[in-house]
Amino acid sequence: MKYIFGPVASRRFGMSLGVDLSPDKKRCNFDCIYCELDPAKPLNEYENPPKPEEIIKEVEKAVEKYDFDVLTVTANGEPTLYPYLEELSGRLRLTDKKTLILSNSSTISNEKIRKILTGFDIVKLSLDAVSEHIFKKIDRPAKGIKIEAIIEGIKFFRKIYEGELIIEILVVKGINDKDEEFKKLNEVLKEINPNRVDISTIDRPPAYDVKGVEIARLYDLAKYLQYQNIFIPTREGLKFKMETMEREELLTTLQKRPFTQSDIENIFDEKTKKVFNSLLQERLIKEIFVGGVKFYKFSKGE
Repeated sequence: MKYIFGPVASRRFGMSLGVDLSPDKKRCNFDCIYCELDPAKPLNEYENPPKPEEIIKEVEKAVEKYDFDVLTVTANGEPTLYPYLEELSGRLRLTDKKTLILSNSSTISNEKIRKILTGFDIVKLSLDAVSEHIFKKIDRPAKGIKIEAIIEGIKFFRKIYEGELIIEILVVKGINDKDEEFKKLNEVLKEINPNRVDISTIDRPPAYDVKGVEIARLYDLAKYLQYQNIFIPTREGLKFKMETMEREELLTTLQKRPFTQSDIENIFDEKTKKVFNSLLQERLIKEIFVGGVKFYKFSKGE
């Protein structure tokens, strides 16, 4: 198949069946320094787009053939540049599986795009920085794209969107890995109020000579994002443990930042796990699911 890939095991969303709207070449209005695709001049136009009928035919076959959790619309570039996205999104309801789109947020200031995105069950938007100079350095946008407009567009979208909104921050060493930038991100995220925030780093060969940060650094930076459901995906075994937390300290921490199942299994020491299990039995901690990821948060004894 030309437009379908997978299903693949996604660290973020379970088994994902992918729909690639640009399988033959990179079509993007960003030239991110961490992208695994070759460097290319940012484009605002989507030349020679495939017809929705071609894509839907392959989706229909794949839905009958494969078992998966989520139907993921993506591209070798930015899927919201695809000119027939509105028509396509309306025809993807071929199954009861959730639909997901992965966007770099570049077009979210466009009211029409915001309306189209409301048709997806899950929308993942990138927000690598909120400072203009850092945004330009890491995402290398096409001329005219401003981070302020993106931030305002995401805020507008959050007001009209009833699905699961996930914000992704990809951290590059020496670029957007400073405490001060994450403090600024915290203020913006409080206004957006996403369902989940994913913090990741480079784990594939990037387009430019840049490096990721240690996973432990991602956890350090996550401390600045208060009252968010934070997911830190990793393929490697974690080699560090958080300091032991007593009952009240753990409850306070869970109020400010819910932990994932992976966090509890990998970064809690044995004593903290015992405290956690005790609180769970007392129903002071509850489970919630966002985009297929389990979180534990303070429940006020509900």
